[in-house]
Amino acid sequence: MQLIPCPWCGEREEAEFHYGGQAHVPYPADPYALSDAQWAEYLFFRDNPKGRFAERWVHSAGCRRWFNAVRDTATHQVLATYRPDAPKPVIA
Repeated sequence: MQLIPCPWCGEREEAEFHYGGQAHVPYPADPYALSDAQWAEYLFFRDNPKGRFAERWVHSAGCRRWFNAVRDTATHQVLATYRPDAPKPVIA
C-alpha cells in the first residue's frame, strides 16, 4: 500500500484519496465567450506526460480537503504535496 502525505493530516494509505485531474488548470476568464470546441478543449484535454506531473487529489476518507501533488507518472512515486493556495514546489 502506498502512503500519500496529506498536507493537513500527514501520511495516510492511498485508499483514502481520490484523483482529481491535472493541477493548475485555470477556469476560463469569460466562459460564455468560448466556442464548443474551446469548451471541449478546456473540459477534456489534459497533459499526459511520462514523469513528473502536478495533480489534484482529495482526501475523501479523511479531512475531505483538496490538495495538489507532484507525482512521477512512470513510478507512481509522490514527490511532494502542497495546499492549493501554496506555490508549486521546485523539485530537483
